Amino acid sequence: MEVENKIMNKERYIGIMSGTSLDGVDVVLCEIDNSECILVSSLEFPIPLELKSDILTMIESRSTLEALGLIDNRLGLLFTQAVGALLIRENIDANSIKAIGLHGQTLWHSPTGELPFTMQLGDPNIVTAKTGIPVVADFRRKDIAFGGQGAPFAPAFHEFIFSNINNAVSVLNIGGMANITVLGEKLIGYDTGCGNVLLDMWIAEHQGVSYDEDGEWARTGAVDYGLLDRMMSDDYFEEPYPKSTGREKFNKAWLQGYLSGHTHNPEDVQRTLLELTALSISNEVLKFNPDVTLLCGGGAKNTFLVERIKALMPNIEIAIANNSDQIEAMTFAWLAYKRVHNEKVNLKDVTGASENAVLGGIYA
Repeated sequence: MEVENKIMNKERYIGIMSGTSLDGVDVVLCEIDNSECILVSSLEFPIPLELKSDILTMIESRSTLEALGLIDNRLGLLFTQAVGALLIRENIDANSIKAIGLHGQTLWHSPTGELPFTMQLGDPNIVTAKTGIPVVADFRRKDIAFGGQGAPFAPAFHEFIFSNINNAVSVLNIGGMANITVLGEKLIGYDTGCGNVLLDMWIAEHQGVSYDEDGEWARTGAVDYGLLDRMMSDDYFEEPYPKSTGREKFNKAWLQGYLSGHTHNPEDVQRTLLELTALSISNEVLKFNPDVTLLCGGGAKNTFLVERIKALMPNIEIAIANNSDQIEAMTFAWLAYKRVHNEKVNLKDVTGASENAVLGGIYA
């Protein structure tokens, strides 16, 4: 009876995440209370190629206000379709869902400078109007208003779900960008730099596929250590935390700046980009020397990348986290729970904000 009551006390939330890699929309259904977040079901919903192309064009070329508004609407409809697909597949009554945690699609992230801001698109009004479920969105800007980076947010959720592990633990999320969480007396987390974003961009340009499955194309190349050294000399890798980044930094123009004036075989560039990701990650993990590092995100499925991370950190146990593909979307289901219950999120030590805050706005 006690176990049954515990389950009944949990509330159901949906989390939606579309990351910088633009490889799909992750949707999860979770049952959450103040002690745990249980993944019930998940779905990866495709992003239409035309929409993906239009988003990348907007990021790279600073498009018009009209185009911005249209993409906001198109993403809202896409996220609505993704939620509907999960509800239909699992035969879930929308009335049983307390709220949807919607991250949105980041178009630009600029947390430093005189007028810091971050922009995520995907109109939550459309999602709540068409699903009938309250939506929590716009999580990041409150943290920036308090002087924080507005990212990464996953460390707060990592602390919630992995706090029962006795060993010294770090968590690596390898998406379009990569970020680290260090669990301890003080929660630490920040973006280490590029994750899959440059690898995906390069193979799409030269092989016509969206990603390098298991790093097989990268295996055919050789590391260009001159190129690697030039890229690793970028100021971002030397900046102290808190820090965060995105496509506005690590993009085609950034890479071309380091390739310019040199001749490279495409497969060697792919191999070197993989080494850049592995090295920039391992350099940060080794600063904290954890007993165990848990991997999550799409990069955890790249077997060659994981091999290289293990080789660069031979004295640290490397493991793939449970539900590694869904953890980011679960983060936003949990953040929706925190917002509905008007609870502050423990992020100020991660982002550099002046205080922890209640994050997100409720659209109903």
